[in-house]
Amino acid sequence: MAEGRLKIVVFGSFNAGKSSFIQALDPRSRHIEASSEEGHTTVAFDFGRLTVRDKAVFLFGTPGQERFEFVRQILSRGMDGAIIVVDATTGVDAMTRHLYDQLKALKVPLVFMANKCDSPGAVPQAVSRDLPGEMVHPISARNGENVHAALDAFVATLTAR
Repeated sequence: MAEGRLKIVVFGSFNAGKSSFIQALDPRSRHIEASSEEGHTTVAFDFGRLTVRDKAVFLFGTPGQERFEFVRQILSRGMDGAIIVVDATTGVDAMTRHLYDQLKALKVPLVFMANKCDSPGAVPQAVSRDLPGEMVHPISARNGENVHAALDAFVATLTAR
């Protein structure tokens, strides 16, 4: 992106909390969804924007189903960083591992958000254990706990590069 701006793309499995994460950061964010058998789901993308450390940060949330791989590829173009949201109640699943492998191959800076830490059965330490050496922030997108601090920490690493 241009000077003073960051494009960060938010990835994760179905129902990990990507849309909620973006909405917690930017209550005016845009969301394109449809109903499915599993409930409401993102079918195109989420879009949010805010200022972090004097940078305009543009957040693009991707759909979590495999069939939307083409959307993830389009939204990934020109990204400065990637966030992978993981449901801390279910841990690192096959889709999360797939996204991680793809992003590592692109050599894009990335961070993990262990979401739903306010839910019974959440084990954010398991996410860290399954992803050794990676930065994992425990958050709750539903109540906003640690979302701003986690994004601020990630933006700090991006701007330090």
